[in-house]
Amino acid sequence: MKAVGYRSLGPIDRTDALIDVVVPLPNPGPNDLRVRVRAISVNPVDVKVRARSQPESGDTKILGWDAAGVVDAVGADVTLFKPGDEVFYAGDLGRPGTNSEFHLVDERLVGIKPRSLTFEEAAAMPLTTLTAWELLFDRLHVPYGKKGHGDTLLVINGAGGVGSILIQLAARLTGLRVIATASRPETISWVRRMGAHHVVNHRNPLDRELEAIGIPQVRYVAALSATSHHLGAIKALIAPQGHVAMIDDPVSLDIVPFKQKAVTFSWEFMFTRSMFITPDMAGQGLILNEASALLDAKVLISTLSESVRPIEAATLKSAHARVESGTVFGKLVVSGFDKS
Repeated sequence: MKAVGYRSLGPIDRTDALIDVVVPLPNPGPNDLRVRVRAISVNPVDVKVRARSQPESGDTKILGWDAAGVVDAVGADVTLFKPGDEVFYAGDLGRPGTNSEFHLVDERLVGIKPRSLTFEEAAAMPLTTLTAWELLFDRLHVPYGKKGHGDTLLVINGAGGVGSILIQLAARLTGLRVIATASRPETISWVRRMGAHHVVNHRNPLDRELEAIGIPQVRYVAALSATSHHLGAIKALIAPQGHVAMIDDPVSLDIVPFKQKAVTFSWEFMFTRSMFITPDMAGQGLILNEASALLDAKVLISTLSESVRPIEAATLKSAHARVESGTVFGKLVVSGFDKS
């Protein structure tokens, strides 16, 4: 089968940064689905793994975690899916990725693809939806579906993939007032479309930006990027007994100054469940099924902003470069193993 991977670390502009390869068709294990991949999306984690994880000598590491496709075969113990089912999922960091014609994934991590979405629209959703859902409901402990409590959430980097769906979840499934950060006309327009009630500029001190709109403090902060840079402003704007949830990798993070406000800090890492095979690992499939229903009901919308094809090294190199540049908003999706 066709796949795209890499054999050595290096910048994305290097000729062999990503290469087209042919690898054996994988056989599903007892709990696996084998999925014929129709579309994938490119996430910052793809870029991070490519920059940090050196394959064994002679091996090709296949990247990619988001996918939408059709179940081709199932393992002996699979009970939730059958061949022909259309699915979407974010996979497992410890297994070969989705940049391949066929892909193996544990059925507990998989959801039924929204019927109303194309494969491209669906492929934009899983990793970021799982991250945002877990951050909002499991880390920040915001009540699902409860309206009217009047608290405020600040989403730093609102136009990114996680921010785009987090804004929707918070604005449409909770009683939170949502403030999103964005700095360019196109990203400001995008976060408003996602449902942000207010937009502030993250190129300026965020505490001053919030003061300017008459909301000097917030109870919740979703720190999705540049947390080290914004830490001083977060200290000023977070309310006493507030809660900060992070997904990025700050070089250093001194949270001692937050002690007097009794602020809680939480990490969100979507791959924790699959990495440690936690007892609630199947929760990710349940989240995706709930999100699928919400997408079909038009409560949520796809965060797809751009779709390109085909799934091959040249296209993915360009996509990785775009993600590295920090100019992508929403989600960039790549589909199909041919140009038609």
